Amino acid sequence: MGTQQILVADNWTTTAAQTIVRLLTDAIAARGVCSLALAGGSTPREVYRLLATPTWRDRLDWSRVHVFWGDERTVPPDHPDSNYRMAHEALLAHVPIPPENIHRMAGEQPPDVAAAAYAEELRAHFGLPFGAWPRFDLILLGMGDDGHTASLFPHTDALCDWEHLTHALFVPKLNTWRLTLTVPTINHARHVLFLVRGAPKAATVARVLEGVFAPKTFPAMLIHPRDGTLTWLLDRDAAHQLTHTQPEYVE
Repeated sequence: MGTQQILVADNWTTTAAQTIVRLLTDAIAARGVCSLALAGGSTPREVYRLLATPTWRDRLDWSRVHVFWGDERTVPPDHPDSNYRMAHEALLAHVPIPPENIHRMAGEQPPDVAAAAYAEELRAHFGLPFGAWPRFDLILLGMGDDGHTASLFPHTDALCDWEHLTHALFVPKLNTWRLTLTVPTINHARHVLFLVRGAPKAATVARVLEGVFAPKTFPAMLIHPRDGTLTWLLDRDAAHQLTHTQPEYVE
């Protein structure tokens, strides 16, 4: 099992950007290229926008970054709900990343077809034999108030998929289909970074980090890199209900 660290940052967005740049720069130095899986949702948008600013975008050699997604909504790439569109508008359209380095999930395709196609893209990019797992350098994750992460929602069949790289699932709560990386795909990463902020997340953060293990109810509990590092980056509001955990406070 890998290691875990819990950070609480006052300058949360800047700390998130610094962490991402440092981890990807280290990966490029070690292997020449790096692989990054982006999170969707509203929380990382501010981080992406900061990384896209002139002050930040030159801190990373984007020509050596390959971008993937941890999950996607089953919509076209120009749809307002598309995780790809959010990341493109906030970050990717503003940094010098080659188009061939951007590997999106095809949410406009039938869900099972899109999930299978993305698994094949992962195998091709990472040079995987069948049955092997990709080794992402960094996977960014958010967490919902219900404890879901990526599109691993409570009490859905995706939580039990230990065979496939990707999964298409129907989410009854949302009455829609989603695409997601599976738990073992995420847990084979070198580094997983949870980006969580805000008081509405505090009770769930405390439950996931300090509560009795109940992954079907709180899927974020399933995320533990087997041979890598798990970092929770919280702001003070998200961390304020922790009672047993001793996080590291950073500026």
